[in-house]
Amino acid sequence: MNADGMGRGGPGAAGPAVAGGMFAGGEGWVARHWRNRFREESPAPAGRAPVEPLAGQGPDRLRCGLLFRWWGSAWVRTRARPSLWLLALVLTCGLLVEVSAADGSWRFDFGSGACAAGWVQVTAKDRYDPVRGWGFDLGCVPEDFAEEGPTELLSDGVTSEQPFFFSVRVPEGNHRVVVTLGRLGAGSTNWIKAESRRLMAERVVTEPGRFVTVAFTVNVRTPRLPDGRLVRLKAREENVLHWDDKLTLEFSGVRPAVTAVEIDPDPSAPTIFLLGDSTVTDQPEEPWCSWGQILPRFFRCGVAVANHAESGESLTSSLRALRVEKVLSQLRAGDFVFLQYGHNDQKERGEGAGPHGNYRTNLIRVIEAVRVRGAEPVLVTSMERKAGVERPTLGEYPEAMRRVAREWDVPLLDLNRMSVVLYGALGPALDRAFVDGSHHTVDGAYLLARCVVAGIQERGLSVGRYLVPDLGAFDPAHPPGPDRLYVPPSPQRSERRPDGS
Repeated sequence: MNADGMGRGGPGAAGPAVAGGMFAGGEGWVARHWRNRFREESPAPAGRAPVEPLAGQGPDRLRCGLLFRWWGSAWVRTRARPSLWLLALVLTCGLLVEVSAADGSWRFDFGSGACAAGWVQVTAKDRYDPVRGWGFDLGCVPEDFAEEGPTELLSDGVTSEQPFFFSVRVPEGNHRVVVTLGRLGAGSTNWIKAESRRLMAERVVTEPGRFVTVAFTVNVRTPRLPDGRLVRLKAREENVLHWDDKLTLEFSGVRPAVTAVEIDPDPSAPTIFLLGDSTVTDQPEEPWCSWGQILPRFFRCGVAVANHAESGESLTSSLRALRVEKVLSQLRAGDFVFLQYGHNDQKERGEGAGPHGNYRTNLIRVIEAVRVRGAEPVLVTSMERKAGVERPTLGEYPEAMRRVAREWDVPLLDLNRMSVVLYGALGPALDRAFVDGSHHTVDGAYLLARCVVAGIQERGLSVGRYLVPDLGAFDPAHPPGPDRLYVPPSPQRSERRPDGS
């Protein structure tokens, strides 16, 4: 550790599908597979960039074909000795898994129909196996569907009336995910979340016979630091999805239809790191939600949001627990670090406590540590509590952060001021934005995330170049009505209040 203590070292309706810019227009391998068979192409939604061909698929399919040719010859040579033929079959299956995962990439063909060459077949009965490294997770029971489709890949899939989860063991880091949605015989309306309820795609509608490709980037992390130390997790963080070695996807909506999933490591993707408290963190259970877990929905594929915030944290406690150190150990030039603290810092007592003491000092230390690594810090003033619609509740902490931003020339998103305007504009609907006096519902978190994005746009921050292109304007003084906001609830639920207030 350096002298500065920072250490050294990342419900459905028919119509065109719209998912906030995460569509990739159907130009990936799946779409080419469809087009080559039918000589036609589904029109890309307006303003969407096409998915580029995914590397490594051609050689994988070739290797897969060679393996099956070898397996066939093994059957001819060993048919009189079933035990040897069975051994050849087992070895082939092992090699196929290696083909799919040797470089960290996976190609999953969902459904009980014939499996496309070079892809790993996933049926509804395939539960997550830590040895195999993939499968349906958290006790969900989806259903297979199979139809007289045009190709092996697009003729089957999985669906369910309830949310379902699919997990894949992957290394720590950023991963590009491409999901093909749709089916021939029915329409579907789809939402996709990742890890602990991070919203990745919103209301993706597919009509019968139409397929939509959605692409996004997911950050996966573990508590381990490069030097072997571990982030000091709280008891409530044990077994949460955002601190394990799996990439978990949650599919929900009106009969979501998943046909294929492709996963590739994306080490070059820039990362937006979040540090903060319970109003920022990935809340693992309903009805609690934070703006940080809604934020990924507004960024395009190719940039990841890594949410290292945690309930009950102050900036001081995040430093002590090595949460800041974990971020700094992964930080690279071109990354961003958003810091929102104040709610729990306000309750600290003792020497140096207060907005102009350790709080200010620690903000400056983190700003310097981020900049020395070639990354960009962004300060976010804490949103008001529910009572803040009538009078301020955060004392001088928002102004202390504004002052640091001015003096150190750091981009500032004044979520505190925007939240006061938003709460006032909601009027009687304010209760729908809060679970209690401090913590938000999905509706409240969604609106606050829109405030953050609006601040990025208005300030012209460099991170804004990664936003999806068709967001439009958002005015906290004129928010959409509650009937305009809907994200299907996840099945995980707890009435236990998150730490902090």
